[in-house]
Amino acid sequence: MKDYRLFDISDFVIDDDFIRWVLQGTKADNDFWNHWLEVNPDKYMVVAEARKILESIRTEERIISTDERENEINKLLLTINEKDGGRKFTQLPLLSRSVSISRKTWWYAAAAILIGVVGITGYALQKGEKATEQFSYGTVTPSKHLIESVNTSEKMIRLELPDESIVELAPNSRIGYPNDFDSSNTRDVYLSGEAFFKVTKNPARPFRVFANEIVTKVLGTSFMVRSFEKDTVIQVTVRTGKVSVYSQVKGTATSRTTSQLGGIILTPNQELVYKKSEQRFQKSLLAEPIEITPKTAYQENMLYEEAPLERVFSQLSRSYGINIVYDVELLKNCTVTADLRNEPFYRKLDLICKAIGADYEINDGQIVIVTKGCD
Repeated sequence: MKDYRLFDISDFVIDDDFIRWVLQGTKADNDFWNHWLEVNPDKYMVVAEARKILESIRTEERIISTDERENEINKLLLTINEKDGGRKFTQLPLLSRSVSISRKTWWYAAAAILIGVVGITGYALQKGEKATEQFSYGTVTPSKHLIESVNTSEKMIRLELPDESIVELAPNSRIGYPNDFDSSNTRDVYLSGEAFFKVTKNPARPFRVFANEIVTKVLGTSFMVRSFEKDTVIQVTVRTGKVSVYSQVKGTATSRTTSQLGGIILTPNQELVYKKSEQRFQKSLLAEPIEITPKTAYQENMLYEEAPLERVFSQLSRSYGINIVYDVELLKNCTVTADLRNEPFYRKLDLICKAIGADYEINDGQIVIVTKGCD
């Protein structure tokens, strides 16, 4: 059975069932995929981009054999290699049977995958400097008449904003903000460098951090943004609450998709990395997740004796705010005996997986349990 939670764009655009849904849209397919997206909202961006690729190349269908497809892809690879100064790209894995899809659909889907994954770098490099300069702190802030704080020391400094939000500004960093937030519908601040924010809740006025190419939007939470102009990446890390992050660079697949979906959502212990050269986001978990609930609320409950696995995973997920994906039916009879009270997150996870004979993967900022069943 396919596990679509592990699919990326290149997997979706060559999947028979996904292609049928996009091109035919039967009621059964619509019901399945709408429900799947409700259960897996973190996959909205990937699915939307895959749909966009397929919808843009809809045409009359006919049968394409594996040989025909292989020949077309080899031509495509040769063309890309020639246009990219001799760089060599490996061939995509091919399906072992024919698929009812047009030659043109497959050709452009393959092109979109290859160019999107490995060819976009050349395009991004040509426009990267212009995009970075357009949204840099030095370009944006002079006309806004902001209060500016600069940390020239070797330690973090603590600032209080007009709305009583707290900022811990890292060395060699600067932040600009207005004298008050009353004259705008949003609370906008501008960052060059690194800062940790603890935002005062105000649903009527969302809090936004502009950090070069990206914007982080919140209502009330604590998070960190690192965006030095000379760095090749921008990082956003969430400690509590929830934030959405989107790109300011217009016209890219990333900006269009994140705008349509209201930004990429980050929850506690998740980190988002924006690669400037590729103008793309990548979501992951922190190397050392922290607990988001008081220890007294759950610590005594993490001493397990033949405890149902569902309860163990549920408590672990709530304690750290991290989604844990697993096959409930397959593992419904599994139990865990372990003392997890004073262990860090990944040690807890290792002990649980050892108890049931499983492994885990980190995918798109969540934990995916990989197993064939209990030992």
